Amino acid sequence: MGYYTDNTTNRNPKKGGGWLVPIIIGLVVGALLMLVVYPNFTGRNVALNDKDETPTNDNRVAQEHVTVDVSTQITDVVDKVSSAVVGVTNIQTRTDFWQEGESSEAGTGSGVIYKKDNGYAYIVTNHHVVQNADMLEVVLKDETHLDAELLGSDLFTDLAVLRVNGDKVETSIEMGSSDSLKVGEPAIAIGNPLGHMFAGSVTQGIISGKQRTIPQDFNQDGRPDWQAEVIQTDAAINPGNSGGALINIEGQLIGINSMKISQNIAQGIGFAIPIDIAKPIIKELEETGTVTRPYLGVEIYSLEEVPKVEWKNTLKLPDSIEGGVYIWSIEPISPADQAGLKRLDVITEFGGKPVLDILDLRKTLYQELKIGDEVSIVYYRDGERHETKVKLGEQK
Repeated sequence: MGYYTDNTTNRNPKKGGGWLVPIIIGLVVGALLMLVVYPNFTGRNVALNDKDETPTNDNRVAQEHVTVDVSTQITDVVDKVSSAVVGVTNIQTRTDFWQEGESSEAGTGSGVIYKKDNGYAYIVTNHHVVQNADMLEVVLKDETHLDAELLGSDLFTDLAVLRVNGDKVETSIEMGSSDSLKVGEPAIAIGNPLGHMFAGSVTQGIISGKQRTIPQDFNQDGRPDWQAEVIQTDAAINPGNSGGALINIEGQLIGINSMKISQNIAQGIGFAIPIDIAKPIIKELEETGTVTRPYLGVEIYSLEEVPKVEWKNTLKLPDSIEGGVYIWSIEPISPADQAGLKRLDVITEFGGKPVLDILDLRKTLYQELKIGDEVSIVYYRDGERHETKVKLGEQK
């Protein structure tokens, strides 16, 4: 007879359905935690959310409806004068191996329409913008291209005047005054930085300084040839801005931007030619095509360029001399020649003012004297002091 054993009767109850109780307890505890930690988990969340849209005064973030009016005085001013600021393209002809000429864009800058008269529009820009151009082109705000005629330009002030047909020119800028500027007042620069691609760009800043003097080296020999008197501003002036407008908050022209003067200067410092200095130059360039200045007829260099040992050995200067200019050459029949000056004479006074370097003499000659003036000169020759008078001629 077979033997059969029912194992169920000997099974340990703790190994049978003991897993069910912990699961039930876990579910209950989890549900309680959800109600405590996330009370919005129930259907009440809709009502709570509706309430949160209108938070109480005790616990809410202030919400304001702000209306911004972008039509400020600056935008109004820019809108008023921007049509008077134009692009200027310098076109030069280059000859290839086969002697065939090809015209191409040699550079771009900016200009300012300062008046309309007798069917023409007149534009002031920088001398270095138009320098060596075979043709010039003006680009208006609406991208109209006009052939331009160069009436005249001046190296020392870095100014030039152009003329175009005025039929398509709508407006000209109002002239202001640079003499009445105050340091700290707003200034706005308008021009074409980096070329016509960014035509009409506007930068804003303040007048950082007045009557700054910046040395200029025209022949790149490392020695200053002139000192430009300029307005300093922190409004950005970049390549292509040259010849553009520096205006005040009234939209009046107070300066002509010049990147050539600003080059190699720290960031945040730009310079413009004061309009009160520019006005007579613009008028003369427009009427005669050139700027007439007093003429002495000498090639001179600053004494500081000569080694100190040569002051005594070659020029035989007394120890009391602290500076001056020495004459390297004299043009025949020039005012200096007629006054008896000779090569290696050292000028220490000019027009009653001390001369320490070439800049002192040029400033007095070009800014304070006129053609026909009789000027006293103190000079040293072979160690001896002399004095003479010279009648200034007209620079050719």
